[in-house]
Amino acid sequence: MTENTSRLPLAGTPSLLRAINDRAALQLLLENGPLSRTQIGTLTGLSKPTASQLLARLEAAGLVVPVGTTEGGPGPNAQLYQVDPAAGYVAGLDVTTSQVRVAVADITGRTLAEHVVPTKGWPAAATVEKVAEAVAETVRRAGLAPGSLREIVIGVGGAPDPVTGKLRYASHLPGWHSPRLTDELSAALAAPVSIENDVNLAAVAEQASGAAQGCEDFVLLWAGEGTGAAIVIAGRLHRGFTGGAGEVGYMPVPGAPVVRDVRRKNSGGFQELVGAPAVRALAREHGLSAPSAEEAVLLALETPGAGDDFLTALAGRLAVGLAVIVSVVDPELVVVSGGVPIAGGERLRLLVEDELARIAITRPEVRSSALPGPPVLHGALQRALAAAREAVFSTH
Repeated sequence: MTENTSRLPLAGTPSLLRAINDRAALQLLLENGPLSRTQIGTLTGLSKPTASQLLARLEAAGLVVPVGTTEGGPGPNAQLYQVDPAAGYVAGLDVTTSQVRVAVADITGRTLAEHVVPTKGWPAAATVEKVAEAVAETVRRAGLAPGSLREIVIGVGGAPDPVTGKLRYASHLPGWHSPRLTDELSAALAAPVSIENDVNLAAVAEQASGAAQGCEDFVLLWAGEGTGAAIVIAGRLHRGFTGGAGEVGYMPVPGAPVVRDVRRKNSGGFQELVGAPAVRALAREHGLSAPSAEEAVLLALETPGAGDDFLTALAGRLAVGLAVIVSVVDPELVVVSGGVPIAGGERLRLLVEDELARIAITRPEVRSSALPGPPVLHGALQRALAAAREAVFSTH
């Protein structure tokens, strides 16, 4: 049987070249803001007539809009163009045991609205309904009509199994375990939905605009109420065969008892060292009492003597787990994030880096998270924007 290729663009055909040029121009507009026809031509290497045709094509497709003119230069003012924010909208969600945080952004990445909904009292059977209500309210606050979203990404503290679709390592999130959950959410929200591990999304955010910009091999260690890691190799997230790569809270490490039957007990060695309960207990051993792990770290920063000893001990525990990870992955960089490292700031980061250099063969640089807002929510929006742009920019 002979394949009919009459409708398929061949390499080098005008239609394919136009599509390549259009995508390049849209990317330049996203990265550099409003640009004139001349600027787009210069940056892409296109002639003025070709750049004019490109902009006319994108404007007709509803992907770019004129936004004023240049001022102050020689000659007549030039028309400026930007990606049309109304070309598409996305939502990102950060799901924890206590709340669901939702953000809606336009296709340029500008956040239009955020909304936080406490989850206390949510019946597990009502998860889809409650999430749909939270998203609908955020869409309303953004001034958008129902059904405006092109893509939704949800960050959760677990690992979606790529084969079964079931959420693993997430007994703390009742109502999120249905293998059809993604389909049910997509139907309720009238938009494509994907679920991703929350720490993986934090790594996406750090790579896009945080501490790992320009780095293709790094590990992000998250320490807070729970413990996890994200592994990026050659610029891509490594999820593992079952989606469980980075579930280092279960990792046996020196200094913690080996926990057997970890699935039933939902804990492991490293979590017993650096999880929030362990951090609070370590603080009490040093005479520091606080209601949360983050507050214990902040108190230590202000307490000479006992606080110094506590921070040194905590850094040693974090470094032990990191030493295991970096000895296998050998990353260029380690990013520490989550409530505990963020509270500890530069002081804790330096202690961790120094201790890691003493006990590990490889000695990657250690950086603190460099994101101004919630890392998981930021990463969810980044992932949703990438998918939406691929869909929107490829269909004109």
